[in-house]
Amino acid sequence: MGPHALQISEEIWQVGGRTLTAPEDAAIYLVEIADKAALIDSGCGAAIDLLIANVESVGVAPEQIEYLLLTHCHFDHTGGALALRQRLKCTVVAHALDAIYIERGDNEVTAATWYGSVLAPCPVDNKLSDPRADILLGDRTLTAIHIPGHSPGSVAYLLQSGGKRVVFAQDVHGPLHPSLLSNRRDYLASLQRLLDLDADILCEGHFGVFRGRAAITRFIRRYMV
Repeated sequence: MGPHALQISEEIWQVGGRTLTAPEDAAIYLVEIADKAALIDSGCGAAIDLLIANVESVGVAPEQIEYLLLTHCHFDHTGGALALRQRLKCTVVAHALDAIYIERGDNEVTAATWYGSVLAPCPVDNKLSDPRADILLGDRTLTAIHIPGHSPGSVAYLLQSGGKRVVFAQDVHGPLHPSLLSNRRDYLASLQRLLDLDADILCEGHFGVFRGRAAITRFIRRYMV
């Protein structure tokens, strides 16, 4: 498999995921604004070299990546976090309620055991704690929005790009499971919070990219039962 990526907008690409890096990987997104870049999630970590090659294939140099923005603690999203932090010298961002499991390498709450693997403990440099927090990337602001339910510290990232509201909300679909410390009441409230964002583009973790408010609404409402 050679380096490749899927362009979503002039500033956004999918550079990792099941068909782009490794079969176990959730989607990994790349945002570049004013020569500064961020990765959203890291995958399991089995294909870091290919991930970096995919980034380079769209003209972004690894040294441009300032942030690794983690949406939640689960292994298919964080297994590669330590390797990327060490290689890119980037700032790792996650919600404090999930950071504890990332930093201790908790294989149960992060579901690493579901993959027959172990999570390499990774320091989290910026632990989010507010319902909303702004992160400056280049000359633009990404807003981190706490959306608990699937995990205690699940986060969506909202960005204005090309006149459209783009939300990166991995694992909108769940699942909910006691070992993941899932909370159904919080999850349903968070799905409503996502609907209220009125996003134009939704970049999800396993079901791809949804465009248009009607398509996004249909997808989210499938799980509000």
